[in-house]
Amino acid sequence: MIFLRKFALCAGASLMVSLPAAASHMVTGNGFGFAVVVPEAGTVSKFYAHPYCYTRHDPHNPLNEGIETANFIKQLGWNEVSTQDTSAEYEDDSQVIRIRRSDGEGTVLMPFGLKHAALVIDWESDSEKTQGDWHVEWNRPVKSRKAERLFGSEFLQLKFEGIPESLLVIPLDQQQALPEQLGQDLAGGKAWALVSLESDDELDETVSEFNRWRAGLSPHDLAKREIAELEQWRVKPTVHFSDEKERHLWRQSEVLLRMAQSREPNRPGRYSNGLIVAALPDGLWFTPWVRDMAYATLAFARMGHREEARAALLAYFNAQPTGVMRADTRETDYQVSVVRYFGDGSEEPFFTGEGTPNIEFDDWGLVLWVLGEYERQYNDVALLHVATYRGRLYEGARDFVAKPLLANLDPIGQGLIVSADTSIWEEHQKDKKHFAFSTAMAIVGLRNFAAVAHSAGDEATRTKILNQVALLEQGFDAAFIREGKLRGTMEPGEKNDIDGALLPIINLGVVKDAAVVRDTIERMELLKVASGGYRRVRSNYTDPAIFEYWYERQEFLFVDFSLAELYRRVGRTADADAMIKRIVSKASADHNHVPEMYVALPCQLFPGEVGDPTGALPIVGYGSGAYILHVLEREKLNAGH
Repeated sequence: MIFLRKFALCAGASLMVSLPAAASHMVTGNGFGFAVVVPEAGTVSKFYAHPYCYTRHDPHNPLNEGIETANFIKQLGWNEVSTQDTSAEYEDDSQVIRIRRSDGEGTVLMPFGLKHAALVIDWESDSEKTQGDWHVEWNRPVKSRKAERLFGSEFLQLKFEGIPESLLVIPLDQQQALPEQLGQDLAGGKAWALVSLESDDELDETVSEFNRWRAGLSPHDLAKREIAELEQWRVKPTVHFSDEKERHLWRQSEVLLRMAQSREPNRPGRYSNGLIVAALPDGLWFTPWVRDMAYATLAFARMGHREEARAALLAYFNAQPTGVMRADTRETDYQVSVVRYFGDGSEEPFFTGEGTPNIEFDDWGLVLWVLGEYERQYNDVALLHVATYRGRLYEGARDFVAKPLLANLDPIGQGLIVSADTSIWEEHQKDKKHFAFSTAMAIVGLRNFAAVAHSAGDEATRTKILNQVALLEQGFDAAFIREGKLRGTMEPGEKNDIDGALLPIINLGVVKDAAVVRDTIERMELLKVASGGYRRVRSNYTDPAIFEYWYERQEFLFVDFSLAELYRRVGRTADADAMIKRIVSKASADHNHVPEMYVALPCQLFPGEVGDPTGALPIVGYGSGAYILHVLEREKLNAGH
């Protein structure tokens, strides 16, 4: 991912890079919220009211990360917390988490079948004589507690200090009574549903929806039904897996992608439906980044989840307000954020404590690329005519993505390249450069959009776009291929002279010269690290007190996936297989999570043994999505396509 993100911590989220690999968490979610489970303790450590880290911009502190999403829980567990005989796993590669202890088993899940941030917990004791209760420590003090009864259901409505949402506590045991004393809100019952409520006006409708969803089923049957419905949602893989570990990682990655996508409906003041977060909590930043979302969207599309891919594309064109950084985009208005979004769908250009934003022009090329890939696969011309924030989707893409991209080009020789920006690795804006990746994504994205223009019957735009692509190709060669070597930036410098971002450029077909490709692969050895894989760049930070000094020295899995794909393209199949087998084996031992990085240089920020997972965990677009895309591409290459 990107080093600036390391300053993004959410709603009490733990800084996972400060924990050893043994403390890896698990997560359940349903597109309306998330819950985090600590498997070694068998406890729930977070329950977020929404599926993102920050709800909106903080007008009182414009340089911080935004207003944090409400988290209801500090700790929730059955009886005394024990780590001696406790384990947890995803049941059938789903979002249903099964906790096992010597005295019984528990289930924690957020159901996709219910369109609310709802957490269902259940405990089954090994013996009827075993007594116990769920014990909860709320994240904020309880402000009010009221027992209610609606549609035949009893429940508590809890309101907390500093949290705008309230929480419905609904007993699921048949003869279970509501606790009478404050501080015992989950005592006396083995099964509960906790449902977030945004407004009291929604109380009746929410309780009614919950009752319809439950349909009188026991907690055990609710979990069983949820898994069955999830199996119906899955798309049958069209690939051959090398072993069962690969198959399970595919299935779990498929579900993690689904958990990462917001299903909150758009409404005035919130336009986030379909956005996909970069990581799941507590993975440092569960917030939507344009770039990560592009890879997640493409994974959805290529594996056959058309509805989810379509929703993600619509999210790009419905998110608002955007275009807030026009002073840095040559006064051109634009639709797709130059970095990421708040939970309400408004643009966040990633203001940091430095007081500077990021400007990432590669984001615009990435979105045009994914739109074109989706249209090529599904021929969904109707999507181009759907009304969005800035008119029909096609016009939104043409006038507020392609047009501003073309307006931010610089001449070089007889060609063009994308203007200086912070690009894929999100350099500080004060260090912006002309990055090869940004120009490459402009070439790929605009080329794809030319085909979209043809589908829309706009031949004038198609011709104009293809003419510009030809100039960009000429400019790319002049700026980034020097002395027979592919460089990461036009500006000279050791840091990007060899760059992990060069690998996807080659995989996407922007660079085809065999000698240049061979040289790039050979020079990747300069980025090899002690853990066995590859970092992103040769960092030029020399002060260990600077965060990036340590971050840029760790192994970065997106680079590993990209190099493995390139190995396949040049016939080094055994090397590619070995890289992927290593990632799959490590993920299999860690709940089938793909992390952002592996520890290559242990330190206080990234502790543990060399090779331990670290950084954002689990990562979505650059992890689950990248894995799925690699397996699909492997299938194509094996078939000779």
